[in-house]
Amino acid sequence: PLQPPEDEPSWGPHRLALLVPFRERFEELLAFVPYMHRFLSKKRIRHHIFILNQVDHFRFNRASLINVGFLESGNDTDYIAMHDVDLLPLNEHLDYSFPEAGPFHVASPELHPLYHYKTYVGGILLLTKPHYELCNGMSNRFWGWGREDDEFYRRIKGAGLQLRRPSGITTGYETFQHLHDPAWRKRDQKRIAAQKQEQFKVDREGGLNNVRYHIESRTDLSVAGAPCTVLNILLDCDTNETPWCTFG
Repeated sequence: PLQPPEDEPSWGPHRLALLVPFRERFEELLAFVPYMHRFLSKKRIRHHIFILNQVDHFRFNRASLINVGFLESGNDTDYIAMHDVDLLPLNEHLDYSFPEAGPFHVASPELHPLYHYKTYVGGILLLTKPHYELCNGMSNRFWGWGREDDEFYRRIKGAGLQLRRPSGITTGYETFQHLHDPAWRKRDQKRIAAQKQEQFKVDREGGLNNVRYHIESRTDLSVAGAPCTVLNILLDCDTNETPWCTFG
């Protein structure tokens, strides 16, 4: 389905920037983009899918990619979804609408197929753009897999925002399809040198204000008829600050 005209009132005034941190998982991307375009269009949510493709030689940095996606998403979107490429919502009652009252964690611990601890905010999280700015985005210090969303939970609380989660969803751990196959694609879970101590700290200085990057290219394309924008992103790393951004 195509996006509606701007003056179509049944779709509402808000527009979602779906921010998808990405590297090399093309088989998941081919499933994700058309599925999410259909899912959101059926719910009459105006949206733009941004694939945040990290093309540098540093370790994967999900948080920095989300910061870049936020900065590059344009003024025609007024809220974001941090959305993993390997997580598809199966329950049509899940809410992706404008989270005016505060951050809305779609992939809540009661529903996510893998992560069930109460402070979990990963997978799929919606925020208005002013609320994301209030948190100064996410920390750029998390290279490799994991922990960046745990630090962001503390930012949400520190900003005085109320985290909300779905209610009335009865599908439990069958609410999402998890596409990731750990036997096929290993996660980069290594903790190198001082990174072991850093992973539990709160970054009180960095975020949106100091993410360093270059957009190598910006391409609008269609995947099985579903539109998206691919940003090829070169992140920069200060190896004095975070030497664990490379395997050295």
